[in-house]
This record gives sequence, structure tokens and C-alpha cells, in this order.
Amino acid sequence: MAALAAIACTGMLLHAGAVSAEPAAGAQGSVVGITFVGRLVSNLDRSVAFYEALGFHVDPKANPAWRRDPVVNRIYGIQGSGATSRMAKLYIDEVGWGERFVLYLREFKGIPRRNLSHHTAWQPGASHFGLVVPHADQLWSRLAAAGLLHARSWGGRLIAPPGQTRGLVAYITDPDGLDIEIIRERAAVAATNGRPASAAFLPGVNHVGLVVLDSARERAFYGGVLGGRLVTARAPWLKGDFYDAAVGGHGNILRFYNESFAFAPEYSSGAPKHRIHFEMVEFKNRKQPVRRSRITDIGVGYVGMEVDDLDAVLRRAQAAGAKLVSDGIVTMRGGGTRVAMIRDPGVGAFIELYEHPKR
Repeated sequence: MAALAAIACTGMLLHAGAVSAEPAAGAQGSVVGITFVGRLVSNLDRSVAFYEALGFHVDPKANPAWRRDPVVNRIYGIQGSGATSRMAKLYIDEVGWGERFVLYLREFKGIPRRNLSHHTAWQPGASHFGLVVPHADQLWSRLAAAGLLHARSWGGRLIAPPGQTRGLVAYITDPDGLDIEIIRERAAVAATNGRPASAAFLPGVNHVGLVVLDSARERAFYGGVLGGRLVTARAPWLKGDFYDAAVGGHGNILRFYNESFAFAPEYSSGAPKHRIHFEMVEFKNRKQPVRRSRITDIGVGYVGMEVDDLDAVLRRAQAAGAKLVSDGIVTMRGGGTRVAMIRDPGVGAFIELYEHPKR
């Protein structure tokens, strides 16, 4: 909902300096940055075709064959040896940064899986990412013609901001009900007639997001524990047709907080050069219990974060109430990367923390 938030705050969220502190000085371990998002799907081939239609590209180095991999199963907290899975790695170019954002899709079989694909955009724990696209109208038409358009927005169309006629933003879902906020590419707008400037929306993934129940609790975790920088402390409650139409609701009252993390792309080396927002969306009048879920269920999403001291970050996260999902810290074959899957202490959102071996 970055486009919705940006419009609500007249550009403030995209330009304001960070106001929250990172973990206390002297704390061991830190998050290097957000690296990827992952999604658990029911049919890998169908999901790959959908994301390719959105502009993602398949990484041919990733093997999509079915495998019984004990290391993968440990990461996902699977007991026993019956589960097999297959995976696709996709990426999309971040035009403004010259980087690539990675999306992992995984399908399991041989274990019970709940289908969680049917939910609203305001379901606590629901995740999304914002995708800025060029030629949004052509994309919309192509998706519709191919039977791939599953729009939540009113009338199944891009929704225009108040006072404008051209559609800018809308929620759609992938074949397993996972949300994507489609945002039309937009040039930067200079300040005029007392209105502040607004930043450009350039093609690529521009934020990842999560529906939360208690934004203060989530900010304490993603900011105080994981080191996100709160972009602005001001988050008024919002309502109106624009906010309802984009997500397909009626009568919603919502607010946005953004924690800024470094963007640490897999395809690049060296220190991160850019930052990406982790957006927390709280609905005042849509409080409901968090759905029971496992990381292997259909329609579950997660975010990947690289850390520089996994043991320290994991200890700090667990002390703050996060739950460990993986079978301890798991070491990957080959490169020796260490991985832990956790759930946040608020809505139980899944986070993959990983640390590359020291060189």
C-alpha cells in the first residue's frame, strides 16, 4: 500500500528522514538488509507463468525438479522424511537502482497442507509486495486476456487518487491468493502551489508489506529488534473510497507505518546502496484473530533478511517473543550459509534469517 500511504501523507512517507533508533549501541548482530520474498504455492508451473506475465524472469540456475531435501525440510520445520518439494527462483529488475529483486516460489507434496488462499486484503498476517509497472494498462489487458487477472479493486481496475482520473494503484492476487499491489510507473512531481514534491515510482518492487493488529508492538520488533528505521512517526487513521476501492473493501479505517531496511540484493556484492520499506498496515475496524498457519501451507508468504550474526539476532528475536519454526539453525550444503526461519511475535509473520559464512 505504499502508493496509498504516499498519497495520504502527500509524499511524506517517501521523503521523511528516519526517526526511530536501531538496536541499542553495543548490541551484537544486525540485519544487513531485506533480500527477497518467498511464497508457498499449490502449482509451481502455474505460479511461474503468472509471475512471468507480471514481468519477472526465471533464474535458469535454480533447479525446479522435485527433490527430497532434508536440509530444506529442516528449514521449514518439517518432521519425518516424506516431504518433497520443488522451487523456482525469479527476479525482476529494479530500474531505479540497477539491481534485481528476488522472488522464491516453492511447492510441497507428501505432507498435509492447508489452503489459505481465500482471505481479504485486511486479514491480520496477510503479506503483500508493491510492484511498480510500466505500461500498467497494457499489463492489465494482458493479464485479463490470459485469464490471470484476479483483481480485488472495485470494478477490477486501477484506482485513481482523489481529484485524478488516471488509475494509479490496485490490489491483485496471484493464483494462491497472495496479494500484490500494482502501482503505475510515475515520474517525480515537483512541489507546486503549496503541495509538497512527490517521489517517482520506478519499475520494480518498491516495498514489502504486512497487515498487523498492533502497530506499536510490530514497530518495537521490526524497528527495535531487527533494526528497521521508522520513516515517520505520524500515521493518521485514514478512510474513504480511495482506500476502500484499491483493496476491494467498504468502510475500512486504516493507517500505515514504514520501517526502512537496506536492500541487500542476492545478485550484487558489496555493501547495500539502497533502502526498501517494510510497510505495516493496521486496520482499526477489522480486528480479527490471526489465522492458524504453517510455513508449508498454500498461500503463505515470508520475507528473507540477511544478517551478520545469526546467533545473536536469533537470540534477540526470541527474547522479544519470536518463535523458531526451523529445526534450529540449519547449515546449507555447498556454501555453508546458515538459516533460521522464525515467526514474529505479533501476527506470526514468517521471516527467513540467514548468514553467509565469514570470508
